[in-house]
Amino acid sequence: MDPILKEIYQNILDGQQSEMGIKIQAALESGIPPKTILDEGMIGAMAEVGRLFEAGEFYVPEMLISARAMQAGLNVLKPHLKEANVQSAGKVAIGTIKGDLHDIGKNLVAMMLEGAGFEILDLGTDVQFEKFVAVADDVDVIALSALLTTTMPGMKTVINYLQSAGKREKVKVIIGGAPVTQAYADSIGADGYASDASRAVTVTLSLLANK
Repeated sequence: MDPILKEIYQNILDGQQSEMGIKIQAALESGIPPKTILDEGMIGAMAEVGRLFEAGEFYVPEMLISARAMQAGLNVLKPHLKEANVQSAGKVAIGTIKGDLHDIGKNLVAMMLEGAGFEILDLGTDVQFEKFVAVADDVDVIALSALLTTTMPGMKTVINYLQSAGKREKVKVIIGGAPVTQAYADSIGADGYASDASRAVTVTLSLLANK
């Protein structure tokens, strides 16, 4: 790996947010293609962050710091990716279910997915059911989050709305949040369940690989 890419990789692991823009710019000026910077320096680093989290060597704070460093780099790299016509891994709409204002978990999942090369449409918190249906034609995956048991039934409502609108087969639906379980995902007909942000990346990649 190019020394600059190694520095970008390590900066993400260390959460060195302030260094990322400088290093990305240096990599671009040295002639490294934007896609190589993304794939080797950034997606590779976020994959390692996920592995460390799964191994119990990273926790949520470390994962969040790394994700923020990655985002700082992406802010510089995105225009160059667009110019080079680099395609994303897929497009994901993410939001917290109507009645639920919690966003920390949702934001971390969004950042981790973006770090894995996905284009993110963040619908925010307290999202009306109809809004998920409205974007279904434009995305590959809809990711639903809930932290309250009282808002969890809204996940089933979204799936029902997608079904009624004739859009259920067009889009994959994954769900997550503290009270959510695999059993609940199965019971409402979701395509996937993620217990944490790292798992959300794995599940999303798997679903789109089989699409």
